[in-house]
Amino acid sequence: MFEKILIANRGEIACRVIRTAKKLGIATVAVYSDADAQSQHVKLADEAIYIGESPATQSYLQADRIIQAALSTGAQAIHPGYGFLSENDQFAQSCLDNNITFIGPPVAAILAMGLKATSKALMEKAGVPLTPGYHGTNQDPVFLKQQADCIGYPVLIKASAGGGGKGMRLVEHTDDFLSLLASCKSEAKSSFGNDDVLVERYVIQPRHIEVQVFGDTHGNYVHLFERDCSVQRRHQKVLEEAPAPLMLEVKLEAMRQAAIDAARAVDYVGAGTVEFIVEQDGTAYFMEMNTRLQVEHPVTEMITGQDLVEWQLRVAYGETLPKQQHELKILGHAIEARVYAEEPEKGFLPAIGQINYLHYPEQNQYVRVDSGIIEGDEITTYYDPMIAKLIVWGENREAALVQMHHALGQFHVDGLGNNIAFLDRIILCDSFKNAQLDTNLIQREEAVLLKPKIETTPELIISATFIELLTRFSKNQMANNPVWQTQSLWRLNVNTSYPVKLQRNEQLHTVSFSPRVSVSTHQASFTAHLNGQQFSVSGQLLDKNTLHINIDGKQNKIAFSPNATALTIFQKGQSFKFAYPQQNFNADDQESNDANLIAPMPGVITQVLVNANAQVKKNDVLLTLEAMKMEYAIRAPQDGMVISSYFQVGDQVKAGDELVEFQALTEEVA
Repeated sequence: MFEKILIANRGEIACRVIRTAKKLGIATVAVYSDADAQSQHVKLADEAIYIGESPATQSYLQADRIIQAALSTGAQAIHPGYGFLSENDQFAQSCLDNNITFIGPPVAAILAMGLKATSKALMEKAGVPLTPGYHGTNQDPVFLKQQADCIGYPVLIKASAGGGGKGMRLVEHTDDFLSLLASCKSEAKSSFGNDDVLVERYVIQPRHIEVQVFGDTHGNYVHLFERDCSVQRRHQKVLEEAPAPLMLEVKLEAMRQAAIDAARAVDYVGAGTVEFIVEQDGTAYFMEMNTRLQVEHPVTEMITGQDLVEWQLRVAYGETLPKQQHELKILGHAIEARVYAEEPEKGFLPAIGQINYLHYPEQNQYVRVDSGIIEGDEITTYYDPMIAKLIVWGENREAALVQMHHALGQFHVDGLGNNIAFLDRIILCDSFKNAQLDTNLIQREEAVLLKPKIETTPELIISATFIELLTRFSKNQMANNPVWQTQSLWRLNVNTSYPVKLQRNEQLHTVSFSPRVSVSTHQASFTAHLNGQQFSVSGQLLDKNTLHINIDGKQNKIAFSPNATALTIFQKGQSFKFAYPQQNFNADDQESNDANLIAPMPGVITQVLVNANAQVKKNDVLLTLEAMKMEYAIRAPQDGMVISSYFQVGDQVKAGDELVEFQALTEEVA
């Protein structure tokens, strides 16, 4: 076996390859750009070599630098991962020229399958079924239009060198063909440097199913069954599962055999994926072959019990396939969800920034997380905004759906937009649950998936404000004991109601908490007042991100993430952001018409100058706050009475904290 390999990739796939290499006792070399200097794949590898600036064109696509890194470190082989140089025939050839093993297929196979038109001609010769259409080399627009007219509309124009959803146009009417052809060719030229296209009949309600194949240098071929990748947005996969549900076994066997025939036709070696467009009746047409490991390979691993990266390494080293076809069996059902930093409700726009809080579901034999991201990492504009792949397994599809729903509920991200709630809505929607799959599922269920109606319940509001209340107390506790043990929550002549305000979707919510005697020495106990209703509330902060709460006898654990401006609650796969109320504050003119005066910024209380129930005049100083080496006076906005002061000298406060409850002077008070 190899003693040392270099991984010419980054992120989760680099980490994935490193894990298997470590299991086999193989030393690893990572490569990294400026943006990835502190990334997880760099830290996991035994060695790491800098290869350039952050843009991929100046680092991960610099083949010469990667080859030099392998030579300088003594790496015997290069694993390309996926994307970047993984299907680049020139890079594969350069590896061979430098006596470095390319952990992938032969150069000839990459070339044969690299262009859609060329690969389809080979597949037709090998007897692999093709979608009806024109796959030839004549690129005359008038000729292509004639072919489209003969095929019958709708047709799909596809860039021969395309991929990832680029260079594709759906044409529904003959009058639109030439303009859409020009647009497609322009995009293909810009994206792939090749504007050749092919024209195919557009399959109505197609399923996207792919078969995992493997070949070795000894002429052996197997398939490791199929994956359904029909759930897509903008022609890019969102959810994948294995095996393909609700398919006749005879249709599946035909597809699996066609995939092996395709691999055999090009003398394929290593891991490859043959992709098919499939009619609802199970009739499959060859679409393309990806000459590399796929992003969604973990679902195949989960249902077969095989490590596909280990298979790649063994085959590249010259060993025979670890298993023969009759030794491979399907066990259970697996689903993968791609967790992205993106905002589905805003057209799937990528979300750029730092991840302030990240909690992965607990991993076990049912749940797996593949990622190269940890809390504090930044999602940049340079690379794909994937945070992680969440993979689950169940004894059947129904069990896997339950596992995925639960795991998504335990997957928490704060600091930037993400698609976790969107993924959970897909899992729960009737079309997906009933395996009514096609590539238009998201558009078909748009009202449910992209325009959700999310209710802010009283229990949710109370939970959020209770977290804020306990956080406030914990900051001022002594000797690490609960504040309700170290100091009484009531004071002589002081109103012991603690109002907390938080804002959600521009609506201000106020909950007042009145302390109650608690039978527990570890939990705070209150009566909460919200919109004229009373709730019995008790609980405690288990750690900085977990609350245990009991509301009217119903206990729950609530995950949350606070930051400087807001508190995010995670519940049942959804996230709910509560903003701290912000008010304009002028140090020179501190008048406010709000009866509850708030801290203008984080600081320390330095003086409390009035007692509860004290009458004050307009502009009297009530307390002082030190922040950023300056002292700010909190003054009475008008004549009135101080009902309660919520903090004492030395207490830490943050921007937006209520400091004083103030009642304007009325005849009744007077």
